[in-house]
Amino acid sequence: MCGITGIITTARTRIDQAVLRRMTESITHRGPDDDGYFWGNQVAFGHCRLSIIDAAGGHQPMLSADEGVVLTYNGEIYNFQFLRRELEGLGHTFKTECDTEVLLEAYLEWGQDCVSRLRGMFAFAIWDNRKGELFLARDRLGIKPLYYASLPDGTFLFASEMKALMKHPGLQRRLRLDAVEDYLALGYVPDPKSILTGVEKLPPAHCLTLSKDTGRFDLYRYWQLDMATPSVVDEDTDELLERLEEAVKLRMIADVPLGAFLSGGVDSSMVVGLMSRNSDKPVETCSVGSDVPEFDESGYAQNVADHFGAHHRMRLISAHDASLIDVMPDVFDEPFADMSALPTYRVCALARETVKVALSGDGGDELFGGYRRYRLHMMEEQFRNAIPHMVRRAVFGPLSKVYPKMDWAPQFLRAKSTLEGLARNSAQAYFQSVAKTPDRDRLRLQSDRMKKQLQGYHPQERFEELAGHIPGAHPLSVVQYIDINTYLPGDILTKVDRASMAHSLEVRVPLLDHKFFEWGVRLGPESRIVDGDGKAAFKKAARGFIPDQIIDRPKKGFNIPAGQWMREELAPILESLCESEILLDSGLISRTGLREMVAEHLASKRDHHASLWCVLMLDRSLAKLDASPA
Repeated sequence: MCGITGIITTARTRIDQAVLRRMTESITHRGPDDDGYFWGNQVAFGHCRLSIIDAAGGHQPMLSADEGVVLTYNGEIYNFQFLRRELEGLGHTFKTECDTEVLLEAYLEWGQDCVSRLRGMFAFAIWDNRKGELFLARDRLGIKPLYYASLPDGTFLFASEMKALMKHPGLQRRLRLDAVEDYLALGYVPDPKSILTGVEKLPPAHCLTLSKDTGRFDLYRYWQLDMATPSVVDEDTDELLERLEEAVKLRMIADVPLGAFLSGGVDSSMVVGLMSRNSDKPVETCSVGSDVPEFDESGYAQNVADHFGAHHRMRLISAHDASLIDVMPDVFDEPFADMSALPTYRVCALARETVKVALSGDGGDELFGGYRRYRLHMMEEQFRNAIPHMVRRAVFGPLSKVYPKMDWAPQFLRAKSTLEGLARNSAQAYFQSVAKTPDRDRLRLQSDRMKKQLQGYHPQERFEELAGHIPGAHPLSVVQYIDINTYLPGDILTKVDRASMAHSLEVRVPLLDHKFFEWGVRLGPESRIVDGDGKAAFKKAARGFIPDQIIDRPKKGFNIPAGQWMREELAPILESLCESEILLDSGLISRTGLREMVAEHLASKRDHHASLWCVLMLDRSLAKLDASPA
């Protein structure tokens, strides 16, 4: 895996080499094995490399034979050997054994259409001097990140992480208020926004072209997941296993030690099992456990490791690991409030002790309908379809306002939340079900200034927009589609990329192989949730291959006892948060509202741990960003 950077100027001004070097050096954790630079006329590329395949031959940036095209690239093209043979048949010759050269030659042969032939995870930049054009591309599901910014003087920047862009003196650090509101609601800043005005993320499955002469850039989508077409694939458990095994085998190609994360859930257990079936030595696996029994899954992970003969290592996470709160802003750059980032960071550190590449089971819940919230949404959807919207809004809306809030109850028993959901349309209700900070609490937290400047903006607008992309689709497909375009790239894949790259570890995700994903969504909603059981088709395929105990056990999720920590070890930090000068100076947060929510949480009157974790990570991130309010 690697880190990439670049500067393009439209004015005939000289690029400061020291600036690009600082940008690239800021992300050397992504690639400590090698670095390189390309200096051209009004264009410069940087690269830092984590060597996985052909360590000697993969130096970047890489130039074409005539030096008219240059590539800087982060990722892995798993079908590079197939593409190489195809290109050789078309007359191309190769000097190395790496996928970088294959990608470069693919562009020379097929131009921008080369991205449609790539099977893997990638974010890359190509400078085509023949056209005076920059070409950026990001993989279909957003596994690898790519940020960019267009400065007032016409300078264009790109990089794998936002911290690299922030090394450029021309970048203005101003907070984007609608992105702050998105973050407070969801716990992450969804693509294509960033927390800074003027900095964007290239969305998954998109390309960007920039003309050096005009400074204009065009953004376009090259791939679209079809979740609206009725299912046409029969549920075939043998075929599911065969297709997943192919994806796993492709991701086992490496010249360095390789292992896997093993949580003890169905997804990671399947990946480890298929790796074991295709390896002549024990698979190196690792996991983190918790010293709080309700959050500990380490026993399940050990059972799976024993079943497949893997060499397994485990570390416990405890309240002492809350010290990572102050590390996370350096890892993520933007505020990021997924509490599982802490154990993910720890398990990546553990994996890096023995391997350089790890496979993970991410993506199975989004693809096969594994989240509990999907089942609850489908139950609510039955009521919504039975009662006209005007009636629901007139009846359930007022009822939700007078019904007591029961944070202590399981999600499906929180009648206030259920009544609120029934009063809304499907996309609005789903947004509320995933929001870390519900509307009523965000209104308490927002300062008067922020409320005024937001001008009525609501983060659920993105959910409604996405739902509109697939009209008439099954309700389960709609919410999965929303997650695949928001939560998956914005939270899950961001978490895994930053936590792993902080330790110079490459993580590969076979369940997000785009061919497997395209086939999986065509199984149809009726095979995803059966008799209230999520991920039914996947579990059916797993039965007989992994232990039944793993398939039948309740889903816990990869998390920490944050609510408990925040009433005990972290209580002083919460109390001091109310006096944070950084928060107060930002003008974003109401001190009164924050004090009320902290007091309610510490007194166990309300469970605000998710909302307060958002504010805590915002506070720590603002200190690192040193950005002015919008």
